[in-house]
Amino acid sequence: MVRRTHGPDSERLEDDPPDAQRGGATVLVLAIGLVFLVVGTFGAAVAAAQLADQRAAVAADLGALAGAAHPLDGEVMACAFAGDVASRNAGRMVGCRLDGLDVLVTVEVAFTPLPGLTRAATSTARAGLVRG
Repeated sequence: MVRRTHGPDSERLEDDPPDAQRGGATVLVLAIGLVFLVVGTFGAAVAAAQLADQRAAVAADLGALAGAAHPLDGEVMACAFAGDVASRNAGRMVGCRLDGLDVLVTVEVAFTPLPGLTRAATSTARAGLVRG
């Protein structure tokens, strides 16, 4: 006995069991989409960390160069110039000292690789007067 109905199962006999794999492709596509989402999020977090590391290095380098122009004015003035330049480059100076005529500057840049997770990239740079 064949019963005609409307819909996707209209050709199925009444006594046939339903197809066990119906909807399997939907689950597979959702699983693949979830994998892409996780990999993409991880990639974005790694890129954010690398970008923050580069920003910290640039801010430290430029801060050290700014401080190296003023070593004869003393550590306070040299570090003030270094801190100003570091902050203008999105960094926060966490350390500064004179080593002879060289200035050592440590800068930290905060970043958020994932929502609710804040980390800091740190870089140290040294600059000084040219010695002949």
